[in-house]
Amino acid sequence: MERIILHSDINNCYASVECLYDATLRGKPVAVGGSAETRHGIVLAKSEQAKRCGVQTGETLWQARQKCRELVVVPPHYERYLRYSRLVRAIYRRYTDCIEPFGLDEAWLDVTGSSALASGTVADEIRRAVRRELGLTVSVGVSFNKIFAKLGSDLKKPDAVTVIDHTNFREKIWNLPVDAMLGCGRATARKLRLCGVQTIGQLASCDPAMLQARFGKAGETLWLYANGLDCSRVRPDGEEPVPKSVGHGATCVRDLHTAGEVWLVLLSLTQEICKRLHEAALAASAVQVSVKNNLLFARQFQSPLPLPTQSAMELARAAFELFCRQYRWEKPVRAVSVRAFRLQAENMPVQTDLFTDFSRHSRQAQLDETVLAIRRRYGRDSIFNASLLSETALSHAAPAFCVLPGTPFCK
Repeated sequence: MERIILHSDINNCYASVECLYDATLRGKPVAVGGSAETRHGIVLAKSEQAKRCGVQTGETLWQARQKCRELVVVPPHYERYLRYSRLVRAIYRRYTDCIEPFGLDEAWLDVTGSSALASGTVADEIRRAVRRELGLTVSVGVSFNKIFAKLGSDLKKPDAVTVIDHTNFREKIWNLPVDAMLGCGRATARKLRLCGVQTIGQLASCDPAMLQARFGKAGETLWLYANGLDCSRVRPDGEEPVPKSVGHGATCVRDLHTAGEVWLVLLSLTQEICKRLHEAALAASAVQVSVKNNLLFARQFQSPLPLPTQSAMELARAAFELFCRQYRWEKPVRAVSVRAFRLQAENMPVQTDLFTDFSRHSRQAQLDETVLAIRRRYGRDSIFNASLLSETALSHAAPAFCVLPGTPFCK
């Protein structure tokens, strides 16, 4: 039986929810934006009216206001968006229990076996139910795989259904630019264009061996996607995928001018990474550091670790050594992120050597286990590194990420 996959996308989700809570915003160009005071002053979402004025997600608020002088900017309220996301998914569950969320506002639904869906009938039912019951609109793509279903929901907005099947997918999507397809980001699209590949159709016509030679496994995967050969399943609701990496990052309130300030930021970030690694029973074998200077120029550095680890301190030390070795202090640092990757099961045997201090690694692991146990019992802010209590830590790390408590002495 041929699969029938839907991809449903809540149109302008954040801005639309804000308009439900404040009726005076309806019909106006609205942008949900971060705080300019904490240097997060970018457009997180925009209404359809703001979109028509050229406002784009990700641009700064001052740029958006230049395009649209009547733009109304409201702060984000994530608890509202989460509530409506759950309400929309409750409607999806009337038709299937095989729902795979893709962020708060998007989800794939596997409704194979419903013959009426071939013409998009049930997709229309979902679209009408969301609009009638919640006051939101969704765009739904209907296809025989996840990639084309996602493309379908992007093709026609807002409040629409687009069917992409075996008979029309070449006509509907092969003329689109390659970066319209999920899995092909801007950097990959740029490299493909250097090879003369501009559209999805041109990608589908490429020699898969050439793509694999130039892009590795990702090249072969993109060729399969472009030819409609994606067979990835829709994960049932509640089933979590095994992560390929765990990362955390933030934009600083003030520029960082010294390595000591960067160290405190890295140590703050790795606390959350360590917690998530323990929760997933995984250890990292490599670390990556991304640094953005105050001119918004970004660089990434990565290196393997001597031993797989779940330790916040070991990850922070490795990230800091990598930073000190690679970063040239031509400009101050504006944003930092850390990513732990090459993950493996925490109990996987490790081959040691004569030059690695395995006993120190074991003692650090025991210390981290104890710290996590204390936090689980008494709260996240009950214990943390003393260095993060310094004036530098409080003035840079705490306001920058909200990783640390605002009043650390209260415990």
